[in-house]
Amino acid sequence: MKLTNYRIILASNSPRRKELLSGIDVDYEIHTLPDIDESYPGNLPKEQVAEFLARKKADAYVDFLNENALLITADTLVLLHDKILGKPVDKEDAKNMLRELSGQTHLVITGVCLTSKQKQVSFSDKTRVTFGNLTDREIEYYVEKYSPLDKAGAYGVQEWIGYVGVETIEGSYFNVMGLPIFKLYRELKQF
Repeated sequence: MKLTNYRIILASNSPRRKELLSGIDVDYEIHTLPDIDESYPGNLPKEQVAEFLARKKADAYVDFLNENALLITADTLVLLHDKILGKPVDKEDAKNMLRELSGQTHLVITGVCLTSKQKQVSFSDKTRVTFGNLTDREIEYYVEKYSPLDKAGAYGVQEWIGYVGVETIEGSYFNVMGLPIFKLYRELKQF
């Protein structure tokens, strides 16, 4: 479906984001830059970090955009109590994150930024996810079999751990996967 007159560029290597964007029949291409700085001010409210990082990622691409390009950047994080869980650095870190999430409710926040030469629009979405209690054996099985090192909070809701561990979800399931696709679709139509 043609939503816009722009050539859409997804600035992400995430297979989940590619799947979600393809799921709404949008034609797009992938373009990524290496080593984009993902730091943020320490005094920034934690619920604003994902959207801040989506905008920061977009700013790294501005010089590469031509007049008919529309860039989509995104960042997803997990917020447990007042602690941000990003992507784990290794398998041990992933197991520790999952132990922290076990039996707890957390927020998944995805910030999205749409950027063209003419304008920039950003937004975020929040989903509340509650995990049941996970055993160490379940956590180890998941981390070894699915290797969730590229996922915020060390889990993919669409994988085994989502089936056996997620008790409830309040909000967008797709947001937990990495893109609030309902909101994104509407923003693309308006852009």
